[in-house]
Amino acid sequence: MDLSAPDQLFTIRDWVRWGASRFREAGLFFGHGTDDAFDEALALVLHALHLEHEEGLAYLDARLTRAERERVLDYFTRRVEERVPAAYITHEAWFAGLSFYVNENVLVPRSPIAELIEQEFEPWLEDEGEGELRVLDLCTGSGCIAIAIAHYLPHARVDASDISPSALEVAQVNRDRYQLEGRVRLFRSDLFDELPEERYDLIVSNPPYVSSEEMASLPEEYGHEPALGLEAGSDGLEVVSRILAEGARWLRPGGIMVVEVGESMENLVRRYPRVPFLWLDFQRGGGGVFLLTADQLQQYQEEFTEE
Repeated sequence: MDLSAPDQLFTIRDWVRWGASRFREAGLFFGHGTDDAFDEALALVLHALHLEHEEGLAYLDARLTRAERERVLDYFTRRVEERVPAAYITHEAWFAGLSFYVNENVLVPRSPIAELIEQEFEPWLEDEGEGELRVLDLCTGSGCIAIAIAHYLPHARVDASDISPSALEVAQVNRDRYQLEGRVRLFRSDLFDELPEERYDLIVSNPPYVSSEEMASLPEEYGHEPALGLEAGSDGLEVVSRILAEGARWLRPGGIMVVEVGESMENLVRRYPRVPFLWLDFQRGGGGVFLLTADQLQQYQEEFTEE
């Protein structure tokens, strides 16, 4: 596709409209932080102009300089020709109302778990400000879940683990940005394997859960994300099954586990038909997130460890 910009593009509004049209024409996939071509084009234009979202909306009729036009066109070209998600071009993604640095060593944050964090996991998790909540975030990636929990739950201390050293480097950048070194600890660990002995009030995870078949059919944009963070065996349950089998001994009495499994939800129910997974609803969309209590994990331990 020819992305030579016509001379009639002057304002932010002009460039956003033109970019959105080119994105639709190219058949791009949206779902890595934005929902449609317009939002994606707007995000790229505003980042190129070093403007926040609200600022940009106030200056839609402002004209771009030549250097700014060239930068926007470069962003648009990469988005169309390389199918790079916008978040990897801008190195910024938003999660639970917070900005996070991202690169291609981590998934672009987009989990519906953000909504639970903003609601402080009510009514399942009580944070009355008395004592310390202990939280474990498995497969932390960019650290967005762990950091957002520390932000919204001021009495929480969060341990976050990931098997990828390069992902943990990104998580450290984000943790340091929010000055949470004293409340968020980062561990390189294959799930629970290298963690210090601890019991938690909440274990939360957005682990790899894409089946091999689904992986082969994903839009091209997903090819820029680390496969380690997406693919989880033939049925998408390779990692989740381990979390269920090992999680009980890491939860305190009265604790809860919250895990996202996405489209592998049906496979999970078929594998464990007797387990009463609580499937959570979200006002902003999304699904495939279950909740189990510490008692339930103990009660069905035999099924989780049966292979």
